[in-house]
Amino acid sequence: MTDDPDDPDDHSFSEGQGFDEPYDAFDIDPPELEVDTDQVDPVDSRALADTLDSEQIPADRVDADSLLDVGLDYMRINRHEQAIDTFERAARYADEDRVAQEAWVNKGVAHAELEEYDAAIGAYREALDLDADSEHAATAETNLAYALWEFGRTEEALEHAERAVELDPRFGQAWYNRGFFLNERGLAEDALNCFDNAVRLGFKTVDLLEEKAIALEQLGEDERAEEVAQEAEQLREEHEERLVE
Repeated sequence: MTDDPDDPDDHSFSEGQGFDEPYDAFDIDPPELEVDTDQVDPVDSRALADTLDSEQIPADRVDADSLLDVGLDYMRINRHEQAIDTFERAARYADEDRVAQEAWVNKGVAHAELEEYDAAIGAYREALDLDADSEHAATAETNLAYALWEFGRTEEALEHAERAVELDPRFGQAWYNRGFFLNERGLAEDALNCFDNAVRLGFKTVDLLEEKAIALEQLGEDERAEEVAQEAEQLREEHEERLVE
């Protein structure tokens, strides 16, 4: 698992509600969040969170779905601290567990991007406490597995990676994560099956291919391992070329 911003092995997060097309520009101020710029510095990183204080704005004037979109846009421009505040507010004001759960999952992602894995773990657990079987549960489980692994709790990480696969057998990244943890424990044959499942489901990344090559080497299949390693290098070069364009 790497820090490459284009690495699909990074955390999964929701796509939100999106914007109607066409739109003019990114705007962090939906009507519900209008502020007096004579009193609030518009570049203050805490302005949004302060504006949303429950004592200042009634809950029925806050659209949690809009807050989710604001948080996701913060993520896209790498303003993770602001995203954390926004997702927490979205969870607090959400009328539906579905929206609150999505907010907690995305808050966990933002913490993980800052390498605040303890806080990320807490956010994912909040999401799962709301509903352990919902549409967002598999994402929460696989992200929780990643955060636990980064936090050094590798045995728990595998348990949650397996739970993610159980919840959504067609979640390619969950299969990759499970294979990664199995590979770390020297269970190469089981790991290889996971990687092949992920590829069949359309999840094919540089890291997956590199892990698959490691598993093949452990199984003594050196020729196949070399072929897969070359495929990984070719895919990396293609990614780099797209970044340059």
